[in-house]
Amino acid sequence: MDYTTLLSIPKGTAVCYSGFREGQRPGGVYPSYEQVKEDLTIVQRHWRYIRLYSCDQHAQTVLEVIRNERLPIQVMLGAYLDGEQSNPNCPWGGEYSDEEIDSHMKKNKAEIETLIAWANAYEDIIIALAVGNESCVDWSGNMVPVDHMIAYIRQVKASTNQAVTFCENYVPWLDKLEPLVEELDFISIHTYPLWENKTIEEAIAHTKENYHQVSQKYPDKVVVITEAGWATDANGRGFSKAHANVVFQKMYYDSLCEWTANNNILTFVFEAFDEPWKGSPDPHEPEKHWGLFYENRNPKMALANPPGYKR
Repeated sequence: MDYTTLLSIPKGTAVCYSGFREGQRPGGVYPSYEQVKEDLTIVQRHWRYIRLYSCDQHAQTVLEVIRNERLPIQVMLGAYLDGEQSNPNCPWGGEYSDEEIDSHMKKNKAEIETLIAWANAYEDIIIALAVGNESCVDWSGNMVPVDHMIAYIRQVKASTNQAVTFCENYVPWLDKLEPLVEELDFISIHTYPLWENKTIEEAIAHTKENYHQVSQKYPDKVVVITEAGWATDANGRGFSKAHANVVFQKMYYDSLCEWTANNNILTFVFEAFDEPWKGSPDPHEPEKHWGLFYENRNPKMALANPPGYKR
């Protein structure tokens, strides 16, 4: 379906952006105004839209930089939700006491209120709102019940003018999230062939399959890809180290850009910059290496010779 018409979002390229550099992390040291300005000056050369994950200090700086510097970038702003129920299926911990859940719900309430406030204050910059990120998939460490998600989405929709979505792995959209779909303006999926142990030769076909599984199930809804990418380093945990390198990232990125541009699928590539704070202390931890730019802001191979599509 044509997102440009149904969502009133002009056609453009998009990327997930988080600007935390060496020594920085959420809840710790945040990127400065000048660092964010440097990042967005780089980003604007390649992408028209960026996705932000939470209503934190970093997101506020990003919105201020875009407005103050009059940058030609618009934003999908997210509200990050902490777990509101325990999930023993999460491999890295997702079980909480009643007190912790109560604290999370209070934090989530404040996050939603901030999302609404910023959506209205930056209506010229924010094109869409994402309520939650991977909050319902079976391995989530921050599980939120579907009925709670519906309540949050209704609250946001009642108080804002932007299109509203929820960003989630493609699998829950096929069953668990059916009750949520009618509440949304569009569906947002994540697709990662690498995490499903697909080779580079299988990768783009797998992403296409993921997309079509969801789009064919909900033919009356726009489906946006809000995460798709390829890591450039790994330690063998989760997928083979041999599959993670800059050559394969470029191959996947080029194929993804060509397919989505030709089929008018809005796609937020994951992600703009490497983030050293993520995952384990292991320097080869794959979570640190999904950027199309290194942490030092030099481009990887995928952007050294970018494909010939328009920003």
